[in-house]
Amino acid sequence: MASGPICGLLLAGGEGRRFGGDKLMAALADGTPVAVATARALAAGCDRVVAVTRPDRDPLVKALRGAGCEVVVTAACRRGMGASLAAAVAASGAAAGWLVLPADMPAVAGTTVAAVAAALRRGSLIARPELDGRPGHPVGFSAELREALAALDGDTGARGVVARHRDAVARLAVDDPGILADIDTPADLVRLAGGGNGT
Repeated sequence: MASGPICGLLLAGGEGRRFGGDKLMAALADGTPVAVATARALAAGCDRVVAVTRPDRDPLVKALRGAGCEVVVTAACRRGMGASLAAAVAASGAAAGWLVLPADMPAVAGTTVAAVAAALRRGSLIARPELDGRPGHPVGFSAELREALAALDGDTGARGVVARHRDAVARLAVDDPGILADIDTPADLVRLAGGGNGT
């Protein structure tokens, strides 16, 4: 059984080139910025949320702080998702585990986040939700993997860490399409705009 806080890591350092603008500050149907809705979903199952973003994102930083996130601003984000994740882990301090969620996934249900966190508390090394056998986000990592996560760089994220421990992954069947739904284009935003964060 894991003890201590479960920390959500919100990865908000991407460029969003396919969207053609600042997708993380784009508004959902209720006016909530995409990244804020995602942060709220992550907070529904975590003890605290650390968001990581790159410099020059002052409106995003303000919005995330307003949503209760601790925000790490670092140029490392420009090296990719792996570098962003490593920076967030390094800044998060002691934790029983981390739930990693890209900030462009506002439709993830808070109940899904809570289920992944609960799996870590039960002792899982890695936990992730699946919809009809398809793996999604957030992905949970126990404190045992801190060094591996803190050593990440570039844009491959934590896929290699998951692959090395594939036999230890707790696969959680959920009825939550949001675990697969990210926003890459304005059409994606239109499709998800009515979904909120599912909490």
